[in-house]
This record gives sequence, C-alpha cells and structure tokens, in this order.
Amino acid sequence: MNWNGTLSLLIACLEVLLLINLLVFAEKNRLNKIVMMMVALLAGYQTMEFLMCQVELQFNFFPYMAFIIISFLPPLNLLLILTSAFTKVSADKLTLVKILIFIPAVFFMIYYTSLLPQFAVTSCTVLYATYHYPYGELFGFFFYLPILVSIVLLIRFIRKESDKKIRKIGKVLLFGSVFISLPVVVGFTLMFAGNYSLISAIESIMCKFAFVYALCLSFVCIYNSPVKDRKIIVQ
Repeated sequence: MNWNGTLSLLIACLEVLLLINLLVFAEKNRLNKIVMMMVALLAGYQTMEFLMCQVELQFNFFPYMAFIIISFLPPLNLLLILTSAFTKVSADKLTLVKILIFIPAVFFMIYYTSLLPQFAVTSCTVLYATYHYPYGELFGFFFYLPILVSIVLLIRFIRKESDKKIRKIGKVLLFGSVFISLPVVVGFTLMFAGNYSLISAIESIMCKFAFVYALCLSFVCIYNSPVKDRKIIVQ
C-alpha cells in the first residue's frame, strides 16, 4: 500500500480545521487577516504535496505551484510583524516596504513560468517530498531572508515592549519562527559536513514544522480577538 503523502494529508486537514475555527471565532482585523491567509497557504501547500505524492499528480505545474505557495509565506510573516504594533513604521514607509518584501516572490512566480520543465518531484515518502527546481540557492536566499529579519525584529520588540499582552504575542511568534528554522540549521550543518540529503527536502520538512507555527498563529489570532473582558490587542 502506498502511504506517501499521508502526513501531508493529516496536516492539511488539521490546518483546514484551524482555518475554519479562525474564520468563525476570530475578529477580522488587519493582523488576523494576515494570519488566516498564512494558515490557508500552509494548508494549500500540504494539499499540493499530498496530491503529488499520493495521487501522483506530478506534472511540472504541480511542484511549481507548491513553490509559489510557499514563496509568499516568509514575506507574509514579515508583513505580519511590520503591520502590527511590534514595529513603529509610518504609513508611507509601510506601503513601500510592502512592495519591496513581495518583489522576490512575485519575481520567482513570473520567472519560473519560463522554466516549468525543470520542476520535478524527485521522491516522496510518508513524511516529506524532495524536489528539483532551478536556481535553488537564489530561491533559498530570498526565502530564508524574511524569516531571519522577522526573528531579529521580534527579538528587538520583546526587549523593548512594556505591554505584557503584546509581548506574549511577540514571544509566541518568535517561538514559531525559531521552530520552523530548525530544519534549516540542521540541513546546512549536515551540508557543510558533506551530507546533502536533508537540503533536498528542506522546504517540505519546514512546512511540516510550520504546523506548529500554524498553531502559534492561531493562538495569536484568537488572543487578538475581543472577548467579554478583553479588547483587541493589535489592530
């Protein structure tokens, strides 16, 4: 029996449940809408991986779409931080920053359409999938850079913020950002030791770890929604 993609299906179902919970119970403010979009993209990636590994829809278009989905997650995460109370950015500067942080994702989305034949699913397991795609090092740089910037901004915020509730949101997001970075640290450590096995599956493994981040995002979204004795913390 083929069990490939089983974990992806499980995580996709859980993330869809999280998304439904947020759509029903969370306040639809600016921060929470970004959170919902990120959870939806995470569920979308896991669904794509299940379709590729279990249903075997492995045409070049499907791994391309999977990479386009995950390309927008790091800039959305950075946008989440920049548009919240965590950083003091003026409206004019924020508009410019929004454009800049999404340029790499949009560039890869457009440019990769000319390189579709080079996208391929090279292997599938129960836990993860590996891919072949062009300019992996360049993609990786622009993929990990917003995550690193987000971690630095959150650390600075936690040190300076006096409001305990807002600090709690920052700590939860920081934990999630660091947690999803663990496969990258291990992967590059193994790569420098001459073992490239994890690097080829790093995006897939990170998205598995990102389920924990989806839980962190969901907590933030619900925590940032009004209840009987608590107002919205971050607009």
